[in-house]
Amino acid sequence: MNQSLPQTQSRFKMISYDAASPEVRDIYDDTKKTLQLPFVLNWFKCQGDNALLLQGNWSKLKNTLMEGQVPNVLKQLIIYNVSKERGCNYCSHAHGIFADSMSSMISEEEGFKATQHLNSPSMPVSYKTAVQVVTKAALNHSDISDEDFQKLEEAGFTHKEIQELMAQADLVNMLNTIADVSGIRIDNELLETPE
Repeated sequence: MNQSLPQTQSRFKMISYDAASPEVRDIYDDTKKTLQLPFVLNWFKCQGDNALLLQGNWSKLKNTLMEGQVPNVLKQLIIYNVSKERGCNYCSHAHGIFADSMSSMISEEEGFKATQHLNSPSMPVSYKTAVQVVTKAALNHSDISDEDFQKLEEAGFTHKEIQELMAQADLVNMLNTIADVSGIRIDNELLETPE
């Protein structure tokens, strides 16, 4: 029987910054610094009771999402799109906010929001191709073909960049799984972000 959670609850113990162990607090500090946020996301707080798990998941997220040659805005758009397709409200909301905050890197059009223009002429063809192929990889990885890799090459991505893009499929599956099984809700601080 599927029991829904009250709006503020999580299936995992939520560890606030003040209640965190010194080891977890160090990881929290790194997440805030790296993501340029003044607060700790609920996605991390629901893992704050297990420093080993938190460190491993943060390391994977940090290296896969924040490092590399593929622009972060494209990675955020991929995670947003996969999360939206899958129905992971936490990740689609959070990564949509992050992607939209970087929209000016894609277009200087007045009021341009990347998440609302995934298929518009303003979105580079290479970005559209990457979002389409990596979304397919995340949702139906066994359906990925040589033709999909060829599409990415023709869109201008190098072999290393293609590896990096495909790593987003794996990352978003981890992000969505933890968000959904924990039952976390979108952070109040993100909800207060101005449009």
